[in-house]
Amino acid sequence: MENLIYFFVFIFGTIIGSFLNVVIARYNTGESVFKGRSKCFSCGKTLAWYELVPVFSFLLQGGKCRECGSKISIQYPVVEILTGIIFVLVWYTSTWRLSLQVEGELVFFAIYFWTIFSLLIVIAVYDFYHQIIPDGLVYAFITLSFLSFLPIGETYVLHRSHLWDFLAGIIFFLFFASFWFFSGGKWMGFGDAKLAIGIGWLLGLWVGLASIILSFWIGAIVGLVFIFSKKLGLKSKIAFGPFLILGTFIGFLLGERLLEFIFFLR
Repeated sequence: MENLIYFFVFIFGTIIGSFLNVVIARYNTGESVFKGRSKCFSCGKTLAWYELVPVFSFLLQGGKCRECGSKISIQYPVVEILTGIIFVLVWYTSTWRLSLQVEGELVFFAIYFWTIFSLLIVIAVYDFYHQIIPDGLVYAFITLSFLSFLPIGETYVLHRSHLWDFLAGIIFFLFFASFWFFSGGKWMGFGDAKLAIGIGWLLGLWVGLASIILSFWIGAIVGLVFIFSKKLGLKSKIAFGPFLILGTFIGFLLGERLLEFIFFLR
């Protein structure tokens, strides 16, 4: 029964991932993300329902449009599968780390974190392509993260009661904003500073700090790999938002166990 639940959660995640692809493609283009049929970007053909089945349509069509044969971006199945996996991990984490016993609360908190990480997926992919974090998306993330300070539920209280957890968002913001200010935007974007507010409020001071440190480590490793493989030069720009978001998700999953890894605590 438990495996069946995880299966349906994954399927639900891939469906949401399909919608997130629409948001990524249409955000800031003037097109509505809720209205209008999906079309092939090359020939403009309106896609039928069987061409929009998450992951499977991409595989069955060989990654190409049925009408014109143009290649479909690998982004679409990757985002769908990634969202499905994240939804499963969030559900799993909600059942044990949050100590939720009431079924209604489990669903509520799962939806809460699914919404947050869906936003972060869109931000990560959008930043990867455009090297900018849209204000509307990051402000939505900050707002949802702030809700973690509110007492909710009977069997588990999500809210963070420590002053340092509230200050974490401000401290992280000032840290990244200083990089942006003193470099004139060359070292770090201001969007990363705003993203850091939500990270601090979502994870708290110490887990948030460990997640940010991990983000720098991952970013440095990926950057070096690209440099040594000659795919990027020393002056090439890499969006840092995706690394921050990856570190945030790992921090969410591991919690205080991440502190042991980052700070070598015993």
